[in-house]
Amino acid sequence: MNFIDKLNFDEKGLIPAIIQDEKSGQVLTLCYMNKEALEKTIKEKKVYVFRRSKGRVMIKGESSGCVQFVKKVYMDCAENSVLFKVEQLRAACHEGYFSCYFRGVDDTGNVTIDEKRVFDPKEVYGKNDKP
Repeated sequence: MNFIDKLNFDEKGLIPAIIQDEKSGQVLTLCYMNKEALEKTIKEKKVYVFRRSKGRVMIKGESSGCVQFVKKVYMDCAENSVLFKVEQLRAACHEGYFSCYFRGVDDTGNVTIDEKRVFDPKEVYGKNDKP
C-alpha cells in the first residue's frame, strides 16, 4: 500500500504539509496539499502545493523560481500531516525571506524581523502582483 493511501485528508481533500530546510532544520513554510499535489511532489521530487486562494495545484516557486527539492518525506503518527525536508533555492517566502517564519514575537508581544530579506518581491512579482 502506498503511504498516500494511509493519509487522512480533511473534508476538502487537503492535508497540511510542513516544509523544512534539510541543512539547517529551519521550518520554511506550512502549506496544504491535495492528493494530486502530493503525488506530483513525490514523483518529481519538487514541492507542489494546493493554493487555496487560487483553487489549483502549483509548483512551489512557480512565480519566483524559488523551487524546493525534496530530500526526505515523513508522515506524522496520526497520519494527518506530512513533513518534507528540502533543499531550498533562494527563498521560501513570497515576501522575500528565506523562511515564511521571519517574524519573531518577544515576551511583550512586539514583533521583530529576525531575518534579512533575500530578494525584493516587487522585482520578482511586480508591483501589484502577489503569488
